[in-house]
Amino acid sequence: MDLSNRVAIVTGSGRGIGRAIALKLAEVGATVVVNDIGEASPVDSVAEEIKATGGQSLAVLADVSKSQDVARLVETTVSTFGKVDILVNNAGITRDQLIMRMSDEEWDKVLSVNLRSVFLCTRAVVRHMIRQRWGRIISIASIVGLVGNPGQANYAAAKAGIIGFTRTIAKEVAARGITANAIAPGFIDTEMTQRLEEDWKQQLKKQIPLGYLGSPGDVAEAVAFLASEEARYITGQVLSVDGGMAGAWL
Repeated sequence: MDLSNRVAIVTGSGRGIGRAIALKLAEVGATVVVNDIGEASPVDSVAEEIKATGGQSLAVLADVSKSQDVARLVETTVSTFGKVDILVNNAGITRDQLIMRMSDEEWDKVLSVNLRSVFLCTRAVVRHMIRQRWGRIISIASIVGLVGNPGQANYAAAKAGIIGFTRTIAKEVAARGITANAIAPGFIDTEMTQRLEEDWKQQLKKQIPLGYLGSPGDVAEAVAFLASEEARYITGQVLSVDGGMAGAWL
């Protein structure tokens, strides 16, 4: 895979899966705009790590659930690097709660960050991709969006929404040389899963046919492939990176 001369935006890439995606895209030649919200240090660190290996990168703090921030993120990318070729919609949060106890704020916040951001960022970059007649839109969904999960009605709804959105956008922009795909990770070894008690981790592993948690790098490899020329004939698809878990549950 060679993404030389391609410019990518990766939302929520200050840590975890997003960070792994940003580093992988840079490894295969892309210029990467690293985005997150809050403290500048995580995104600055990722951008500096990319530059230290000879790549090009820029850190942009922006709340991708807000239209004005998204406009600034995309405008900064285009003004700095001249274009945007790849969008990875990765930003996401959880606010887990059983439906009877879930507050309006917990529902709205997750839908805003996890789904509204995908709409806002995609709408903003598509205008540029249409003009250049080339683009890759890759959105990080979840196994939970495919099969559901108790206590995550908000998260599951948002991730299922990403899948429907992706399939629709793929049909809208295909004639302009733009592909749109989603990746549905299963249980990935991140800071969140590392906080789980060991017996709970072992129970999770029993539900995974391959028998172990995935790594952020497993998701990043899938993103790099879908962003590449090798995946030019793949669009409107959902790629599960879950050790076989969705197939076992369905």
